[in-house]
Amino acid sequence: MYSWNDLKVGRKFIMEGQPYEVVTYSQKVVWRGWSIINVKAKNLISWSTITKTFSDNDRFEPADIATKSYDYLYNDWDNYFFMNQETYNQVSLKRSSLDSAELFLNDWDRVMLQEFNGNPINISLEPNVILEVMDTPPWEKWDTATGWKKPATLSTWLVVQVPLFVNIGDKIKVDTRTSEYMSRA
Repeated sequence: MYSWNDLKVGRKFIMEGQPYEVVTYSQKVVWRGWSIINVKAKNLISWSTITKTFSDNDRFEPADIATKSYDYLYNDWDNYFFMNQETYNQVSLKRSSLDSAELFLNDWDRVMLQEFNGNPINISLEPNVILEVMDTPPWEKWDTATGWKKPATLSTWLVVQVPLFVNIGDKIKVDTRTSEYMSRA
């Protein structure tokens, strides 16, 4: 069991039968050593965030979250299918459980799939991915009114702002946390 001082940022615990991950943590001493803890936690199944206040007497059960390496295979628009390279087991996840991570997935990409009590719940991506530019307007030398950026539609249908020199067919590196252009690949 976790005590109140074990709830640090990134710690996974169970509350009301659901796995949560601590996003922010703050402690406040109220009176003569008695503390309250304010925690902002993200539900790892529904992706909702909640803010809770706990006392220093509360205890928390650790979440049984296992992270395993899987390859992304394909999707049928509602379900996304992944395969474990060691056991060749295939699992599927609903689009809603991916929390927009599907916009960064190419076929055969390696992802880390999180399992709660043996059931897949979500995936975590690398901090950046390489995607191909499928469509972007041509660059004109005098086109400086747009702040030197233009929209580009990538191979996964993600639209990002890119510098003017990026062309159709170029491979670019995109930050998965902010959905922003980083560099050419």
